[in-house]
This record gives sequence, C-alpha cells and structure tokens, in this order.
Amino acid sequence: MSEPWQVGILTVSDTRSQGIRADTATPLIRRLMERAGFLVRESMLAPDDRQQIRERLIDLADRFKLPLVLTIGGTGFGPRDVTPEATRGVMAREIPGLPEAMRAATAQHNPLAWLSRAVAGLRGRTLIINLPGSPQGAEECLRVLLPLLPHALEMLTGKGREEPHAIHQRRETL
Repeated sequence: MSEPWQVGILTVSDTRSQGIRADTATPLIRRLMERAGFLVRESMLAPDDRQQIRERLIDLADRFKLPLVLTIGGTGFGPRDVTPEATRGVMAREIPGLPEAMRAATAQHNPLAWLSRAVAGLRGRTLIINLPGSPQGAEECLRVLLPLLPHALEMLTGKGREEPHAIHQRRETL
C-alpha cells in the first residue's frame, strides 16, 4: 500500500490565532482529511496578515515539502481578508478550476458561495487551496475537492499511476 498524501492546514483568523475564539474548523478539516486517507502532518494558525500568511505558506511548502496545503479563512470581502492575495504572492501557477468547482457546487444550496474569493495554485510541488473560514463552508468545499485531490497530487508529484495520455498512446501501438 502506498504512503498517504501529507497535508498542511493553515487556519487564518485574527480571533482564532489570538485565542479569542475557538478554532473548530481545523479539527473538522483534519478529521475529514484523515478519514479520506490523508495524513495531516502540520497545522498552523495565522492572523489575517498578508506577510504572516505568506511566511507560513512558504514554510509548509518549502521547509516541510508538503504536497498539499489547505488554508481555512480569509477569503471574504472584509478589509482583513487577504488570504487569496497572500496565496497568489507565493504561488507560481494558478489552478482556477478547483475554486470554480467549489463555488459552483456549493452555490447550489448557498448562493453566498459566489462571494468567495478563494484561489488555488502551485508552489513548486505543493498544491495550495483556499477554503472558506466557516466550518460548514470549508467542509462543503472539501467534499467537492476530495475526489479530485489524489489525481491532482499524482500529476503534481509524478507519483502514482501512469499518465492517461501515455496509456492511450500505448493502446494505439497494440
């Protein structure tokens, strides 16, 4: 059996990082990821501060070399909601389809999902995805992503099954 994919979780919230409000989103996302067969190796809290978010994202991607980093929070319209900007500041390539899929699926029962500014992208061999700050919203978005993540991580890291186009080419030569 192959090793589980390792994940880092960065929860972005002034009140949660200062201990003013309990962080219920991180334990929920951790449980969901572990039930799905992932290993949450690191979890961190950061205030809604662009530089601190950037530093933690770089740490999770470059120092811990995690293939997947999920952020929770900071994707709204508030003046301190800067997670998408911080994420864009550390990623090399944007992956717009993932947040589009999250918004499209979750907006079917919550039209406020269209207000999310979440982004996803690559930093080296790390996929970074922004989730909303509410535990319910984060869970709903994660349920959209879970079927996609194993293949996305296999493509990103070069691990796992053979590329679909290589299989097709091999069939043509038979």
